[in-house]
Amino acid sequence: MELAVILAAGLRDWIDFGVIIGILALNAFVRWYQEKQAGDIVELLKAGIAMKATVVRNGEEQVIEAREIVPGDIVVVEEGQTVPADGKILAAYDDKDRSRAKSILGKREASKGNSRSQSQDRDSGETARDEKKRGEEEEGEEGEDKKEDEGPSVFSCDQSAITGESLAVDKYIGDTIYYMTGGKRGKVHMVVTETAKQGFKVMNSIGTMLLVLVVIWLLAIWIGGFFRHVLIATPTDNNLLVYSLVLLIIGVPVGLPCVTTTTLAVGAAFLARRKAIVQKLTAIESLAGVDILCTDKTGTLTANQLSVHEPWAAEGVNLNWMLAVAVLASSHNIKALDPVDKVTVVTLKDYPKVREMLQRGWTTHSFKPFDPVSKRITAEVEKEGKRWTVAKGAPNTILRLANASQELQESYRQRTQEFAKRGFRTLGVACQEQGGEWQILRLLPMFDPPRSDTAQTIVEAGNLGLALGTNVYDSQRLMTGGMSGSDVHDFVESADGFAEVAPEHKYQVVEMLQNRGHLTVMTGDGVNDAPSLKNADCGIAVEGASDAARSEADVVFLDEGLSTIITSIKVARQIFHRMKAYIVYRIAPCLHLEIYLTLSMIILNETIRADLIVFIALFADLGTIAIAYDNAPHARAPVEWQLPKIWIISTILGILLAGATWILRGTLFLSDGGVIQNWRSVQEILFLEVALTENWLIFVTRGAGTWPSWQLVAAIGAIDILASIFALFGWLPGSQPHNGHTDIVTVVRVWAFSFGVTVVLALVYFILNSIPMSFNGSQKRGVKDAKHEDFISNLRRVTLVHERDGNGHEDVFRFQPEAEAASGGQPKEEKTEKTEEVNTIVVR
Repeated sequence: MELAVILAAGLRDWIDFGVIIGILALNAFVRWYQEKQAGDIVELLKAGIAMKATVVRNGEEQVIEAREIVPGDIVVVEEGQTVPADGKILAAYDDKDRSRAKSILGKREASKGNSRSQSQDRDSGETARDEKKRGEEEEGEEGEDKKEDEGPSVFSCDQSAITGESLAVDKYIGDTIYYMTGGKRGKVHMVVTETAKQGFKVMNSIGTMLLVLVVIWLLAIWIGGFFRHVLIATPTDNNLLVYSLVLLIIGVPVGLPCVTTTTLAVGAAFLARRKAIVQKLTAIESLAGVDILCTDKTGTLTANQLSVHEPWAAEGVNLNWMLAVAVLASSHNIKALDPVDKVTVVTLKDYPKVREMLQRGWTTHSFKPFDPVSKRITAEVEKEGKRWTVAKGAPNTILRLANASQELQESYRQRTQEFAKRGFRTLGVACQEQGGEWQILRLLPMFDPPRSDTAQTIVEAGNLGLALGTNVYDSQRLMTGGMSGSDVHDFVESADGFAEVAPEHKYQVVEMLQNRGHLTVMTGDGVNDAPSLKNADCGIAVEGASDAARSEADVVFLDEGLSTIITSIKVARQIFHRMKAYIVYRIAPCLHLEIYLTLSMIILNETIRADLIVFIALFADLGTIAIAYDNAPHARAPVEWQLPKIWIISTILGILLAGATWILRGTLFLSDGGVIQNWRSVQEILFLEVALTENWLIFVTRGAGTWPSWQLVAAIGAIDILASIFALFGWLPGSQPHNGHTDIVTVVRVWAFSFGVTVVLALVYFILNSIPMSFNGSQKRGVKDAKHEDFISNLRRVTLVHERDGNGHEDVFRFQPEAEAASGGQPKEEKTEKTEEVNTIVVR
């Protein structure tokens, strides 16, 4: 279109020049306005979930938005919070001796400087073996100095979003903690060193293909024009440059990005009103096509309202003591209690004797929060000079701590399965006195009731092609099953859920499903979910998610439950339906005019005037912007573009439209004038027929599932009336007879003819959509490439070892297989027994 502006100016066709610029400006304005309107709604909701930080300014603590932090700020960071910027730990929050912190920082800098100078002064002839020995000695000395200078760790954080490691990392005074990591233990003052940086393929392919077609048609016109001796720039209304201008205007619709962006923006605003913030508009397309939904059970299918139910203590173990141990193995940060610790503490209101036990001077010396690898919480506590190590966590994990008898293990597992069958989430509790043997105190069952809408939501999910199955397996088989790469992929693809998952399991499941061509959506809320959310085709941060999860997610939910996700999928499929209807519609008119005008120029050496073509393009864009507000049905199965099918249908519709215009043009050669009653203008008659049939085509491509919205009907009706007025009163008549006027009867006949054409198009469109086509994109889903999958799996099971020869000169690299991989075992797939908890469910 920009090239068309330049060409119109060169031809001094100032009407076309002005109208084309107006079209470009109008599209730009509408696109900006719709994006701004949707963006304002999203930003309003985002303001409520913006990351906050506690900073020390003017000697007082203030809560501000994290984006207002600047280097040099002193920030308070504690467990349960997300670190709002990069920074160094100054001191523990309760450490008032700031000079000690400065002293430690100084010693560390000096130590680093001495290490560098000593390294430079070493003899260059020192052997590799001596070098290694010296390095080990220095490393041991550095570790001892670090403990001596800094004392115990003052903070630990989850860096899985950055490094992928699952365990929390201990931090000491002077250590750096990084932006978007999650605090797991401790409360410290941190000085900020660096703040966070502010920072449709389908549409592109369609636009590119249309542009290629324009070049092909232009080539045909110029070749035909030379054979017909058509001049390049003269006469004014009939030359090769005018023909080129016409094809440039109709070839690639300027409204394509505007309409698609408007449709997505309106959909994003609609979702925002339903507490779903779309951070990337392309996520809507992914939501519409998802065929596998990976979601946690807690908080989506259940209400996330835990309550302790009939604790089971071991024979001879005081129930009150078991509950006291469970409370001691809980976080002490009241502000950041996770649901399990919270319900454990809240249960004390029903057990007064437990409260009495805990009021007798207990001291906590160390606390290790829950991590997805150990699957337990451990604390070292002391009372009256006697030390205890207390723990609670996954039942199997707690059972492995003790050297339990076979009878105890059997009864323990049996009771765990009984609780699981009744829908309880069960924790094991154990303690160790003065370094002695671990004692299993038995189980703490917790009940998390299903959400009130869970049953209905599961039924709706099934209706959308996302059925919830019952094949639930233990996640350990993902890592330690000994299966080949293709077998593991088969295992994941056939499973409906996994129990006791770790962050790496989620990432692995998503990656394997994507390798098989599935479109996946992953939900998550924690810091360690961030890599999986980023890797998924559409990552969803659920209600209450951490800042790290929100930053990597494509969609952020502000409401609980799976029903919000299902609603979003329905809306996304409605949006996809509108976009697909527009794409099919918009390709067909381009081909319509390209085919008709190219043949008209070659055969008759005539065209529809450029100024009328400009208005046809303008009318097409103005009318179809309303498709963003149309009433659209949602598909019952995952949707996809199926571009070959779109091009076939659009091409056939375009050929039929061109044929209809040729039929109308042919009647004008008849002796009685064909559709002409009294007086006529050929240009205006062709203009009206093209405008009517192209505008009404949108009612065909939108389908018959719902009635069109009043916005779409009003927009198309207004344009049809305007086009009829053009024909009746001969606006922009050029050199036509009767000043371009056309009588009313002729206009009515053109309307009747156009209506008949539209009926034929509707029948053809219905038939074409009913024909199954063998190149659907869904065939890529579930495709197995065993060689590639086995190769990648085997590659991950070897280690690249770097060695040197005896003289320490030549580098040697070799592959060392893992012992586990070397066994080559491939156990038969068997469904595990009911587990005590299902953490991740795959809805397909």
